[in-house]
Amino acid sequence: MRVKRGVTTRARHNKIRKATKGMTLSNRSSIRRGKQAIIKSLENAYNDRRNRKRTFRQLWNTRINAAAHQNGTSYSKLIHGMKQKDITIDRKILSELAVNDPEAFTKIVKIAI
Repeated sequence: MRVKRGVTTRARHNKIRKATKGMTLSNRSSIRRGKQAIIKSLENAYNDRRNRKRTFRQLWNTRINAAAHQNGTSYSKLIHGMKQKDITIDRKILSELAVNDPEAFTKIVKIAI
């Protein structure tokens, strides 16, 4: 028996058109270009989720370094002193303390150095 595939094809094309909503003209109208654009966008989303972690760690380190310099030390000396004294505060929390609670950050610096 002959199988007609129009319904399946149209459903697959509509799925691509729905995913490419908001893209430029050729990516929206052409199914082949749209499929390529979807694959590329998913790759970029995957990579950017990892890059976001990298960017935030850089921001935290910059904030900690600035606050450490205000307390008369450097970032590397502070982190080394914290490891020597077994102070286990991660960089995210340390940067939050540096920005929102400078007194607590100063106490940590005094203990670590």
